[in-house]
Amino acid sequence: MMDSMNGAVELGLLYALMALGVYITFRILDFPDLTVDGSFTTGGAVAAIMIANGYSPLLACLAAFAAGLVAGACTGLLHTKGKINGLLSGILMMIALYSINMRIMGKPNISLLNVDTIFTSMSPITVVLIIVIVFKLLLDAFLHTDLGLALRATGDNARMIRSFGANTDRTTILGVSLSNGLVALSGALIAQQSGFADISMGIGMIVIGLASVIIGEAIFGARTVFQATLAAVLGSIVYRIVVALALRVEWLKASDLKLITAIIVIVALVLPSVQRAIKQKATAKRRSAELIALAVKMNKGGDR
Repeated sequence: MMDSMNGAVELGLLYALMALGVYITFRILDFPDLTVDGSFTTGGAVAAIMIANGYSPLLACLAAFAAGLVAGACTGLLHTKGKINGLLSGILMMIALYSINMRIMGKPNISLLNVDTIFTSMSPITVVLIIVIVFKLLLDAFLHTDLGLALRATGDNARMIRSFGANTDRTTILGVSLSNGLVALSGALIAQQSGFADISMGIGMIVIGLASVIIGEAIFGARTVFQATLAAVLGSIVYRIVVALALRVEWLKASDLKLITAIIVIVALVLPSVQRAIKQKATAKRRSAELIALAVKMNKGGDR
């Protein structure tokens, strides 16, 4: 049981960078970016092919991050300069990346079992924890700069920020690019931790990222930037723990993972709405009772 939980925490931290990337597009920019499914694989493919050819694992991670930045920038350009719908831009880039990733890898999968990776000399959980903390704090610092504030304002009210002279096309491209850079870095770490990169490793990543962000916000809140990014990281860990516990149920199989993911996302999306509706109903009842009590009191006063 403890090994299973430790593995879940480790996986949660590995996917936390992807959750931070999804947070940027989903929450900050309000941009439905499906590039994630392709850029995750791109990160894994670039890192795997470089490490397999003798390059430093650290350099491979940086190259994967850069590849993700480029993929995200392409999606941003399709949307802002090509005037293509945001959702469609992500889908088009995701489809294109499948072929690009195949070109990068040269074959459907690459093994990393007998080569040195970033986890060879240190415990995987220690390495990933350091990387996640560094990138989380860097993201927090960036979002408090003038450019970061413009990025946040673009998602809140693009028309208003344009009226102040800000270039919303540039901030959108930057946000989507940064998001996919983090997603690709997560893919690079996952490839090294699992010992292989596969052409289909990115399928469903956007759903996992959304689940992490939504669960994190529902449990830990998101009142400030620091709290919101922390919620995304912790949400990724909680999601993996929930999946690990669900897979221990006898009648569930490993092949049910996507179904479990979908159910978790549905619950995470529906629960806040239900809680809000219950709260509004309780408030309405309380106000009605107060009005009735006030009316009775006034009637009594009138009788006198």
